[in-house]
Amino acid sequence: MRRPVLPTLLTLCLILTPLAWAEEQAPAADKPASGEAAPAEQAPRQALEERSQDSAAGLERQLPKDEQQMLQAGEEKFLALWKPANVPEAKGLVILVPGADESADWPQAIKPLRLKLPDVEWSTLSISLPDSKAAPLPEAVLPRAPEPVTVDAAKEPAADPASAGATTGAPGETPAASEPATPAVPPVDPAERIFARIQAGIAFAEQQDAKNIVLLGHGDGAYWAALYLKERKPEAIKQLVAVAPQLPPGQTPPLEELIPGLKLATGDFFYKDLAADRGNAVRRKQASKRLGHDGYTQIALKALPGNLDAEQEQLFRRVRGWLDKQ
Repeated sequence: MRRPVLPTLLTLCLILTPLAWAEEQAPAADKPASGEAAPAEQAPRQALEERSQDSAAGLERQLPKDEQQMLQAGEEKFLALWKPANVPEAKGLVILVPGADESADWPQAIKPLRLKLPDVEWSTLSISLPDSKAAPLPEAVLPRAPEPVTVDAAKEPAADPASAGATTGAPGETPAASEPATPAVPPVDPAERIFARIQAGIAFAEQQDAKNIVLLGHGDGAYWAALYLKERKPEAIKQLVAVAPQLPPGQTPPLEELIPGLKLATGDFFYKDLAADRGNAVRRKQASKRLGHDGYTQIALKALPGNLDAEQEQLFRRVRGWLDKQ
């Protein structure tokens, strides 16, 4: 007896229809929905603000507005702190250059001199510097090397001959190597940015009709101030004050060649308590004698641990005395 055909066909349709529907839906899950753009390449990570910018923003919130000056250095603006002398006519203007990763109101050397010199007829302008090369970057902006990709040859599927011809090119040709990824934050030498800020400070001092402009650097700032004077030779600067000068890592020339080699009045203030600082000061003094630099003067200071106010008062009095003799 022949079996009915119609029930058999209906059964096959019920079995095959869900399978066909699943095959149609599977590729659709991998494709972007209509109206949605295909996923673009990952945008480069935007660099966060430098620590010096964050520090400057804090000073803007804390200090009086009349002390703040936004100066232009190339394509960037930066904060400087301005204190005019408390007399009708100032003896001059001292531009303060902080050390590595110090703010324009740093409690050691910079802030005491910035606030006290105006009471003895000297105006002050304290500039802020960009982050040093040694300053740690936030992890979010650190350059990341591409992670190596390992392929298990045993599990790797055989290449499609058609696609292999498209990727490897014609026989005998070497495929071009992929270009390395550009790091998010390329290393930048801070010298030009620092020089631009010192120059902006000098331009501001000239706008104030300062008859005597002195460049004073603290720590690494003394090195950058001296290097600026050596390379740019500004006519407006006749005096340099170096307070506890330090050589930034990886920089040349050494301080014993740089500071005594400047042919201008130089006050070299150092703390004699540390053997390393004392030894470096001796080498600078000996170099000044070899070069016949009569305008070079060294002033030894005594560290006073636990009494920062007295230590900074000592520095202020010594710097004031040196300035008044020039």
